Amino acid sequence: MCTMIAEKIAIDGAGKQAGKWFTLHQAHVSYDHPFHAPHEHTLNLDFVDAAEGLGARVAVELSLESARALVATIQAVLAEAEAGGHLV
Repeated sequence: MCTMIAEKIAIDGAGKQAGKWFTLHQAHVSYDHPFHAPHEHTLNLDFVDAAEGLGARVAVELSLESARALVATIQAVLAEAEAGGHLV
């Protein structure tokens, strides 16, 4: 049995849903039962702009393997960008 694990963080970015871009101010990261993905538990990412309501939301449910691969790939891309002097 798993208890939901959840954290919220402030972010600065943009998301796109149904052809419309919106500002992202917050991300919710959780480990819990998914709504749609065919797994017992998933890492769930919810990027939101609460000021714009429920339509300003991008939700992602990832298998544990996919979540770990995504984290490693993000770290690798940022390291390469930093090594190339592209991060300001």
